[in-house]
Amino acid sequence: MRSVLVTGGSRGIGAAIVRAFAAGGDRVAIHHRASADLAEALRAELPGEGHVVVRGDVADPDAVGRFVDEAAKALGGLDVVVNNAAVFPPHPIVATSYEEWQQAWRHTLAVNLVGPANVCWCAARHMGPGGRIVNVSSRGAYRGEPDQPAYGASKAGLNALTQSLALALGPQGIAVTAVAPGFVETDMTNEHLKAPRGDGIRAQSPFNRVARPAEIAAAVRYLASAEAEWASGAVLDLNGASYLR
Repeated sequence: MRSVLVTGGSRGIGAAIVRAFAAGGDRVAIHHRASADLAEALRAELPGEGHVVVRGDVADPDAVGRFVDEAAKALGGLDVVVNNAAVFPPHPIVATSYEEWQQAWRHTLAVNLVGPANVCWCAARHMGPGGRIVNVSSRGAYRGEPDQPAYGASKAGLNALTQSLALALGPQGIAVTAVAPGFVETDMTNEHLKAPRGDGIRAQSPFNRVARPAEIAAAVRYLASAEAEWASGAVLDLNGASYLR
């Protein structure tokens, strides 16, 4: 039984990751910022015992320190940390005011890049040999995000952070990896998938569909396994061949 912290774990991909670890017999700390009801409902449905809910804004360094320490105390340490929490605010350069542009960049980088970096710093103090950090990146780090450029940049930075920490934490026996999904079918993406452009989104992949959250969760579980130590530093594309590099 391992102790697992999943940021942004109350819904979507994060909830699928939480369910996957709990189904495998691990104890999970479900992190959320402002979704207490969803997080508690998810905790109540999980198999096993000892799961907890922790709260905090990933963009707030002090809050990160508190919820990581809280998770580690409740679970008796940390074996696996999954940095999943992220934001995706639109801010196309030609249609956004300078003030809005600056705010979008500040907020996106704070949540998607600096926040995970702080989670890693705090979590590393609770992890020992065999520890695993898995960061949830995006194909947007490679193909670009014209309407959300800060998102694409933040995920490219997250990939670089993953590789830097793989080198830095390897001597402690901690492996650091990332997954880079394309479109995933969640509550947050349903509005796009049900709209007329949904057919075009699905057609980006030769399988003519988008990913299921459970598929992302399965990859995360593998990268967090003992067998995946040699994958440290890798970024695994999970986009159904919708973007190849």
